[in-house]
Amino acid sequence: MAVSEQEIKELEEIAKNTRKDIVNVTVWAGGAHIGGALSMVEILVILYYKYLNVDPANPDKPDRDRFILSKGHGGVGYASVLARKGFFDFDLLKTFNQFKSPFGMHLDANKVKGVDVSTGSLGHGLPMAVGLSLGARLRKESWKIYCLLGDGECNEGTVWEAAMAARQFNVTNMITIVDRNQLMIDGRTEEIMGLEPFADKWKAFGFIVKEVDGHSFKELAEAIDFAGNQDEAPVVIIANTKKGRGVAYMEDNVKWHYGSMNSTLAEQARESIDKMYAA
Repeated sequence: MAVSEQEIKELEEIAKNTRKDIVNVTVWAGGAHIGGALSMVEILVILYYKYLNVDPANPDKPDRDRFILSKGHGGVGYASVLARKGFFDFDLLKTFNQFKSPFGMHLDANKVKGVDVSTGSLGHGLPMAVGLSLGARLRKESWKIYCLLGDGECNEGTVWEAAMAARQFNVTNMITIVDRNQLMIDGRTEEIMGLEPFADKWKAFGFIVKEVDGHSFKELAEAIDFAGNQDEAPVVIIANTKKGRGVAYMEDNVKWHYGSMNSTLAEQARESIDKMYAA
């Protein structure tokens, strides 16, 4: 399912608008985990617009593909993509993280259409993905499951327990993606709890590893195509990204793991996004 140049142009336009949506929702909410939301935009956009078998008009259809945002604090980005895809009216996001809103900082599968699993406490997405994958196998169902982790989240032992189980049971209907922006809430991943050699760790657990530019639709598509046709071992895609991507004053800046913006900063963010896509 290669991605054409025309498709890339269309996906870039969606990504640009999604980044602006994330800025707007962060303003409405009074603050959000915006840095990591911006770093994963291309990953979510290509999944929802190119690969995932999902239907906004029938979000619970049994044969749909499943998606788990294991780095659940990126809910502001996830919700923005779901709204733009048509799972719910975008204006509902004006209540994001407000009293009695269905949209908390971490999205609740019982309240938000299109969300398969509630996440937030890190390290649980991959274990759930492995379990769902095995369940699909037992029921002889052919849908796939995609799980997006944060790199800081890979400090959690449950990630590696799940990785070990995935290889033991040869879970190949699951595609794992890591948003490798190299920053976490309190600093750089390599200073807080070093992950390198990161690819080698996954290989040691029996995974096939593909490393890509996580902001390149072409590279992401090639890796997802490869993973989708692989039945020898589970695949992990390490997507190298930049935290705060698109907003110059946020990029690679740990201060914007979580942040709030006044109207001036928000306008600067939108202008920065436009400038990046005009280049």
